[in-house]
Amino acid sequence: MNTYPQGPQSDAHRLRKGDVKTLLLASLGGALEFYDFVIFVYFAGEIGQRFFPADTPDWLRLLQAYGLFAAGYLARPLGGVVMAHFGDRRGRKRMFTLSVFLMALPTLAIGLLPTYAVIGMAAPLVLLMLRVLQGIAVGGEVPGAWVFVSEHVSAARTGLACGLLTAGLTAGILLGSLLAAALRAGMDEAALLAWGWRVPFLIGGVFGFLAVLLRRYLAETPVFEELRRRKALEQGLPLKRVIREHRRAVVMSMAMTWMLTGAIVVMILMLPTLAQSLFSADLHGANTLATLSLTMGCVFVGLCVDRFGLARSVVVGALALAVSSLWLFAALARGAPAGVLDGLYALTGLSVGVVGTVPVSMVRAFPAPVRFSGLSLAYNVAYAIFGGLTPLAVSWWAHAQPYAPAWYVAALALMAMVLALAGTLPSTPLSRRVSGIVC
Repeated sequence: MNTYPQGPQSDAHRLRKGDVKTLLLASLGGALEFYDFVIFVYFAGEIGQRFFPADTPDWLRLLQAYGLFAAGYLARPLGGVVMAHFGDRRGRKRMFTLSVFLMALPTLAIGLLPTYAVIGMAAPLVLLMLRVLQGIAVGGEVPGAWVFVSEHVSAARTGLACGLLTAGLTAGILLGSLLAAALRAGMDEAALLAWGWRVPFLIGGVFGFLAVLLRRYLAETPVFEELRRRKALEQGLPLKRVIREHRRAVVMSMAMTWMLTGAIVVMILMLPTLAQSLFSADLHGANTLATLSLTMGCVFVGLCVDRFGLARSVVVGALALAVSSLWLFAALARGAPAGVLDGLYALTGLSVGVVGTVPVSMVRAFPAPVRFSGLSLAYNVAYAIFGGLTPLAVSWWAHAQPYAPAWYVAALALMAMVLALAGTLPSTPLSRRVSGIVC
């Protein structure tokens, strides 16, 4: 009778030297890859002007540019499922390295791409293709990174591993925001439109290839190596087994991903614009501080998962998210001073760090031979659906009820709390779960 491997268990509460290197390189690569993916949105206006006809109305060019940005999200499920299949069959490391390469190549190409004035309609078509490639890459990167780091560390440090990796992803958003702000502050509009918008893509492409080289020094996960040694790898289609045997885990993972998308999309990405339109409040500067707080919050929540358990961390973190979101909107509604708003926004960003519990719940929900496929299916499909619908739903609701964004996030936080209190989330540490199920 074969059982699934447990992964490293010696000195369970300590990070070994190899673990530290793995976490640092994985987090750095994740930050650079997410930077490459989101930098597009910070220069959507310039891209719209350079890649569509000059006689196109400004609003339509911006809409078309956002459409190209959205194409990356729509491609995520395809990339995630395909790369996860080979990740479960051929190895986590191969796909982990391939994903960052597939991101670096189109990012560099966007920085070098001729504009509409040079090659006509071929310019937006090639740009669309490059965005699709970026979406495929990030669809495999995020689930693959969570699986990779969780299978490298002991069960007692799964929370910290996933928290650090998630912090790396949010740091990529922060890096893109800071670079965009720096370029806009240091260049005039003409130079930014002429060539300045290319700079962040060229930087991202170069550093992306550096991340590819660094990831070559990472080792395959001990869990996968043990599965290969025991000849316990999934022989059929991992995705087919996930759908047949792990539907409950898929539904739970999609629900947790919904909470993640709502918290980040609404409270981090949309809130500065919402605050301006609903309350005439300027939170654009405070958004950087909130994103930094989110990055720290992911690490803190990961430590809490390892110390207090997944369910307790979800309950307390989700409650903090609901309360801080409603508190912030109450302050916005009463016209609180800028300093108060900035502090509450930073507190809310810290509470959004509860999303660090999401990868832990997902990597524990699926057995090792199909873990990559199960996590990737649930995460990418849920993100494509809810990540796309959330801005539309929240914007429409906010016209009738200014508190709508906060109520939406609070409702998702309540859902996560119910899942935790009902015992739906996996309570068994990763190592026990994979060793206790018969192949």
